[in-house]
Amino acid sequence: MKVTFGGTPVTIEGEEVKVGEVAPEFKAINNDLSVYDSKEDRGKVVVYSVIPSVDTPVCNIQTRTFNEKVGELGDGVKVVTISVDLPFAQQRYCAAAGIDNIATVSDYNGHDFGRKYGFLMKENMLLARGIIVIDKDGKITYTEYVPESGDAVDFDKAFEEVKKLA
Repeated sequence: MKVTFGGTPVTIEGEEVKVGEVAPEFKAINNDLSVYDSKEDRGKVVVYSVIPSVDTPVCNIQTRTFNEKVGELGDGVKVVTISVDLPFAQQRYCAAAGIDNIATVSDYNGHDFGRKYGFLMKENMLLARGIIVIDKDGKITYTEYVPESGDAVDFDKAFEEVKKLA
């Protein structure tokens, strides 16, 4: 898939994951600088909300929307917002925006998620925008890779998929 950032084509490192595949395990950094290990979420429905940066309007809307709606998705659902923002910036953003229902993790150190899931934009080392939904068995049930990183995700489709699994 071709992805643009601000209308300019970018090179994506890694391959897109596909529905039906086992979700690749990855590590990232939590806001408290501890290691986030994706395998710890097995047994839950997990939504990866992938954004370029919490400091942009569309990313802000995406993060706030998932934070507000996560309660409607059921107790067995975990939403993880992933960007390459430093953990300190994510922590400040979450405190200022009242983000307390979802996890935010940083892929800045090694870009493990970005490469394994096909979201890392080589030219700026940010993540492209998208959503990945994983079932309780660790299989991918929904993917959305947004062609223009400044455009919004399709919340309705993602929520519809999660509700089937919850």
